[in-house]
Amino acid sequence: MFVDLIRRNRVFFLLYALLLVVVGGLQLVYTQETLMQWVNARNSPVADIFFTYATYFGDGAFFVFVCLVLFVYNRRVSIMAFASFALSSLTSLFLKAVVFPERLRPLKFFEHSTYQYRVIEGLDIHSYNSFPSGHTTTAFAVFGLLAFIDDRRGRGWFFFALATLTGYSRVYLFQHFVEDAYVGSLIGMVSTVVVYLAMKRWVAAGTTTRQP
Repeated sequence: MFVDLIRRNRVFFLLYALLLVVVGGLQLVYTQETLMQWVNARNSPVADIFFTYATYFGDGAFFVFVCLVLFVYNRRVSIMAFASFALSSLTSLFLKAVVFPERLRPLKFFEHSTYQYRVIEGLDIHSYNSFPSGHTTTAFAVFGLLAFIDDRRGRGWFFFALATLTGYSRVYLFQHFVEDAYVGSLIGMVSTVVVYLAMKRWVAAGTTTRQP
């Protein structure tokens, strides 16, 4: 079933595999501080506005909104989406609060550093519970699922782009390190793949039952 899922969503998975290889390679070559500084130094007024709003695609409220919209069209798909949200969010929260509670976010990490970091004025930036990025987890979980249930497989690149931009926004906004977003994306993807494969037949059975 997993191989079939990859085959039907080859565009999404190929792009995601490329992302994992490239970003993973960068993390082997450069430190998290260096990568953070590289992203922080590349900014613009337009990007400030764009990423300030794009980051909300990774908010839990957005995932709940998606679940409610799906509920109107297919209740079983909505339940599957909520299950993906629950699994990915609880996993991320467990790692943040229990396993890595003392992991510093960029703002706190660079607090006494000579590095002149830049933050967007008025933005609420947190200091702790950096690993992993919950917003990135949510973004890859929700957009991964939407890619899987979309009948037009060619739009996989669109959902991938939205998830990736959301993850990048967390680093751009000085909320997370690259590794936080990287692992967050893995948690989101694994969660949504597990839930999709576990509930696929149940969702399909409900769709068949409703047909006249």
